Amino acid sequence: MNPLLARLHPYPFERWRELTADIVPPAHLAPINLGIGEPRHATPAFIERALVQALPLLASYPATAGEPALREACAGWLQRRYGVAVDPARELLPVNGSREALFAFAQVVVDPTRTGATVLCPNPFYQIYEGAALLAGARTAFVACDPGRNFAADWAAVDEASWRHVQLVYVCSPGNPTGAVMPLGEWQRLFELSDRHGFVIASDECYSEIWFGAQPPLGSLQAASLLGRRDWRNLVAFTSLSKRSNVPGLRSGFVAGDARLVAPFLRYRTYHGSAMSGPVQRASIAAWGDEAHVEANRALYRTKFERVTPRLASVLDVKLPDASFYLWAAVPERCAGDEIGYARGLLARCNVNVLPGRLLAREVDGRNPGAGRIRLALVASPEECLEAAERIVTYTEGLEHG
Repeated sequence: MNPLLARLHPYPFERWRELTADIVPPAHLAPINLGIGEPRHATPAFIERALVQALPLLASYPATAGEPALREACAGWLQRRYGVAVDPARELLPVNGSREALFAFAQVVVDPTRTGATVLCPNPFYQIYEGAALLAGARTAFVACDPGRNFAADWAAVDEASWRHVQLVYVCSPGNPTGAVMPLGEWQRLFELSDRHGFVIASDECYSEIWFGAQPPLGSLQAASLLGRRDWRNLVAFTSLSKRSNVPGLRSGFVAGDARLVAPFLRYRTYHGSAMSGPVQRASIAAWGDEAHVEANRALYRTKFERVTPRLASVLDVKLPDASFYLWAAVPERCAGDEIGYARGLLARCNVNVLPGRLLAREVDGRNPGAGRIRLALVASPEECLEAAERIVTYTEGLEHG
């Protein structure tokens, strides 16, 4: 058995199930789950039709590099969305969702034979980053997301000696769970550090199409282009259709960036058996080529956030994020930073499930940056989300007056 498997931590949802195994929620209240970030809006019918019409392709093995038409569709979307041009044959590769690609990428990039091989992650973070690093034979290091800087990762907190060992940096923008978008100045600083120390940047951008301001979130390739880095040196962006198009079960996305990284990633995936099936490729082509369904999806999220956020803000420290479908709320001071106790009580009394923040983070130097916060995924219907908000308000007011 691979001994590195023993280094993996339990997944956040597994830990939360253990922490709530003794709770029996009130049966007279319908359960509302805001804990899992799984899109629940309806899959567009035209994507389903494209998938069904392509079912005869199940009779053929798909190519790992994907159909040229799919790569061109992905490159076309990048051009329309970010104003960047990539070579679909050399700088882009279809993947089976961003999750598996984010994991597999570390297996390609990390050289575990180098002393002190390190993968740097934001904190809190998507746990796939950590698992990918550990199974690649690296150690993990974390950069706290600073609430005083709109939850931006504090790259300046990493000393020069530590940077020398970093081989891969995971960036999540818009962030999970914070919803923060990394601004151009932060990208410039990270690119400069990459040039100095030679590490690779994996930019997870799967929440990029759910946003609330006047302008869409800045992407990593867009930032690189604005800064004159047209070769995408040491940069690969990861994106997915799951949140954008409400197809989490399709398992479809793509990576794009430095051709010197895409080529070995393709070679690895050829052996790994990661080719996307033909019907999924055809459905993906249809999805990447349409924006009307994305705009409708975004409008539905905006409606939910506009209704729910002010209501929750009456009892919790929470504000509208830059993007994503999460609220990253601080529990009341009365809870003394015990968001696990708060979330357990919310489930026990109100049958509303949220995810405690410390389960999404790691303690560093005696501090867990997720402590005292809860993640709420507004993925249910507007009616359910508003009902959950009302229950949370009632529960929290009861704590204040209890």
